[in-house]
Amino acid sequence: MPTELKPGETEKLWTISNIITLVRICLVPVFVIALITPWPDWFSIESVSSTTKSLIAALIFILISCTDWLDGYLARTRGEVTNFGKFMDPLADKILVCAALLALVELKVLPSWPVLIILAREFIVSGIRMVAADKGVVIAASWYGKAKTVAQIIAIVLFIVKDSILPATSGNPLDNPLYVLSWLAMIVALALTIISMMDYFAKARHLLGFTTSKEKAAMQHECEKAKSGADESNEDIARRIIEIASKNGKTVGCAESLTGGLIAGTLTAIPGSSQVVRGGIVSYVNEIKHRELGVDETLLETEGAVCEGVARQMAEGVRKNLGTDIAVAVTGIAGPGGEEPGKPVGTVWAALSTQNACKTTCFHFDGNRKEVRNATVREALRMIEDALSTHSA
Repeated sequence: MPTELKPGETEKLWTISNIITLVRICLVPVFVIALITPWPDWFSIESVSSTTKSLIAALIFILISCTDWLDGYLARTRGEVTNFGKFMDPLADKILVCAALLALVELKVLPSWPVLIILAREFIVSGIRMVAADKGVVIAASWYGKAKTVAQIIAIVLFIVKDSILPATSGNPLDNPLYVLSWLAMIVALALTIISMMDYFAKARHLLGFTTSKEKAAMQHECEKAKSGADESNEDIARRIIEIASKNGKTVGCAESLTGGLIAGTLTAIPGSSQVVRGGIVSYVNEIKHRELGVDETLLETEGAVCEGVARQMAEGVRKNLGTDIAVAVTGIAGPGGEEPGKPVGTVWAALSTQNACKTTCFHFDGNRKEVRNATVREALRMIEDALSTHSA
């Protein structure tokens, strides 16, 4: 069965953005050669000093780094997002950064321990993603990862040029302002590297077995609740929601993607729902998610519509827009088709936002399109009911 493409995606492989990504990878050896080899001597170019050579290498590195923004921009604006590009683009960044760090170690400009920290982080995060993908779970990237990459690039550039622009005038390296600035940038990069790794650990702790007794009890409670309520209809849950919310003066709103308004429809089918349900937004495409709910465009482009961050921003956006006490949001893959690596058909992210917090949950439903959508409505209603029960207790 062919994969269902999302808006803005294409089956075409040799897009201009993918070509730029591959060129970026091919330019990495050029940068390394320009940095660590005596190429001016090879070609008898006497006008190129060691200082100039370092500056040229730094410019090549900056040029390669800038193409990361360019290929992403072209893929989005030309509607040429591909699975190949999603795979190769972050890989190209890692190859460039790792090559630069190893070259600096080779030149004895940078000690090996910062490089070991950065490489260890990449291996650990890749391992966590493999475990998550094996269990059908997608771990959304955070801004820490992007900040980490930017900080690493800045630190690398500074280390390349620090001895060229301001050569040491004494035996004390601290007399060189660029030396101090380079290490400050590297310390920031290392801090973000560790923080981003711990962020992945925190998001995947339940997959790795690091759950507290309280969390285990909550998971067991959810399983028992699901079993006991298997025969309960969505209308029964909706009726209790309307009763509890009316009694406590609470209002509810919905942001729906794959369910297309079924949650709001189930709630408003109950008499008296006008006192509780303020409305809903059906954000079936990414454009509406961004325009009406304030979902970050970059998040949609990099992680796709089915991820924790999108569900969270949908829930928070609809609660603020509708002015409700509680808001639920769902985004997922109902099928048939549309599955992605680590996101099989039946993957659904749901979020529930209140004034105090926003809770997200990833579900994996079996069945056909209708069954996945109905199961999503049921779990979304249960999230609303739980929130109302907690606030009214």
